Amino acid sequence: MNEFLFGWSQRVLSVLRIIAGFLMIWHGGQKLFNFPIPLPAGAEGPIVLMAGVIEFLGGLLILVGLFTRPVAFLMSGLMAAAYFMAHASGGFLPIVNGGELAAIYSFLYLYFTFAGGGAWSLDSFIWKTQPATLSREAA
Repeated sequence: MNEFLFGWSQRVLSVLRIIAGFLMIWHGGQKLFNFPIPLPAGAEGPIVLMAGVIEFLGGLLILVGLFTRPVAFLMSGLMAAAYFMAHASGGFLPIVNGGELAAIYSFLYLYFTFAGGGAWSLDSFIWKTQPATLSREAA
């Protein structure tokens, strides 16, 4: 039973990674191309441009699961920096300062740093890496 659930957990991890990458692409697209919606006035600058590049390219790499661990580590740091630079000064609680999305993305990408891309990733396909399966003793 545990082996069955473990197999599904790797597939669901892949689905979570795909959705997270897809959503991040649009944050980068907004910063780089003013698409699908334009940036708010005054949000331009070199830091925003750099964040847009990381979000767009990182989102694409996360979407397909290529170099998942190092890209996720970079994006986790970017989201933590975004939280502290853009939100934390607005109050302690993320619901007050509007930083919930940056906070959850930071921890989600930190999770991908350790968990990898899951069964349906280019990392798994190219390098033929499969996550270790649970032994009966560990289960």
